[in-house]
Amino acid sequence: MDVYEELVRLRRLGQKCVIATIVQVRGSIPSYESAKLLVREDGSMVGTIGGGCVEAEVWNAAREVLETEQPKHLSFNLGQDAAYDNGLICGGQLDVFVEPILPVPTAFIFGAGHISKSLSKVATLAGFSTTIIDNRDTFANRERFPEAGEIFAGEYEDVFGKLNVNETSYLVIVTRGHRDDMRVLRWAVTTPARYVAMIGSKRKVINVIKELEKEGIPREAFERVFSPMGLEIGAISPEEIAISVVAEMIAVRRNAESNWRALSKSIFADESLRAKLLQ
Repeated sequence: MDVYEELVRLRRLGQKCVIATIVQVRGSIPSYESAKLLVREDGSMVGTIGGGCVEAEVWNAAREVLETEQPKHLSFNLGQDAAYDNGLICGGQLDVFVEPILPVPTAFIFGAGHISKSLSKVATLAGFSTTIIDNRDTFANRERFPEAGEIFAGEYEDVFGKLNVNETSYLVIVTRGHRDDMRVLRWAVTTPARYVAMIGSKRKVINVIKELEKEGIPREAFERVFSPMGLEIGAISPEEIAISVVAEMIAVRRNAESNWRALSKSIFADESLRAKLLQ
């Protein structure tokens, strides 16, 4: 199997992987400069950088890179002592660059109103592929969302099964009303999405959560939901709201925890809201 073909296939599936490349060689090694090894999320591999304990160490590093999404640079000395330990009698040195390959993140925007129009445009500019979902075909259409990757016009429950939601997905709930928001949130908290956000006031958040709890959904399921959505920048217009939401999405995407955890409006980050939910 070709490393590049597998890389493209995994990205299309929305799956992460790691590519390890020999970037520099000094002396004799059991492989060659530019040799590549691909490590999938399940730990399986395609390609090789020469085998032996060097490859085993690179595999361990790849698992870490998958978790942190940060690249690593490794150096190996295949001198006489190392050669004996590794089963390699080459005596050279090599540097390996281990980099994460991340799929294009998808923003699934539920609702096709005026805020969604701005959200789709700003998210696209920020490097997200957008998918629009609304139960009104007069709103969910290519004329209103020319930049969107996909558009679904249909009842939300009928569309959920058609969406490829994974750990690189961002779900933004901005439907036309309270009940539709609840319909989507009920499903959203069961997905592995990296980010789930819902528009609305604190009062609305409280009412929605309490209603869904009556259905048996545990409160812990809502702990990762950002609502009211977006960073606190004083946004008022649809365009400003879109910028605040996409900024929050970027912070989550880049693992900027020190920033987004402090600035975001995650439901349980607000002590007063937490107290009201416990009443």
